[in-house]
Amino acid sequence: MTALQYEIATDGACRGNPGPGGWAAIVRDSQGERVLSGADPDTTNNRMELLALIQALRELPLASRIRIKSDSQYVIKGCTEWVPNWRRRGWRTSDKKPVKNQDLWKELSGLLESHSVEWCWVKGHSGEPDNERADSLANLAIDQMLGRLL
Repeated sequence: MTALQYEIATDGACRGNPGPGGWAAIVRDSQGERVLSGADPDTTNNRMELLALIQALRELPLASRIRIKSDSQYVIKGCTEWVPNWRRRGWRTSDKKPVKNQDLWKELSGLLESHSVEWCWVKGHSGEPDNERADSLANLAIDQMLGRLL
C-alpha cells in the first residue's frame, strides 16, 4: 500500500441560502500545508461546499492518493453514490429533473476520476480542528468580500 500523499479538509459557508458565501480548503502533504479560500456574493451553501473541494483538487497532481475530510453529506454522498446514477441518466435525478449544481458536479467528478480517494465525514461544529479552521476561513472569506474585517 502506498503512503497517503495528501489530506484535504474543506468547508463552505453561506449567510442566507442563497446569499453571500465562502469556501475554504486546507491541503496538506509531506512538505506542509496550503490554505485556499474564496467567496461569492450570491450563492448557496452547497455550491460553496463543492467549490472548496474543486479548488483543492485543482492543486494536486494526477493520480494522487487523498484523504478528504468534510462535514458535507451532500458532497460525500454525491461523489460516492449519486454521481454514477446521474451520469447514467444524463445528469437527471431519479424524478427526471436536472441535477442542481450540475456544472460543479461535472467538474468535481472529472477531477476525482484520476485520484485514489478515502472519504472521511466529520461532524460539523463539533470541535474537529481542521473542520473548525476551514469553517473559520470560509467565513473570513465572506467577511473580506463584504469589506468587514474581523
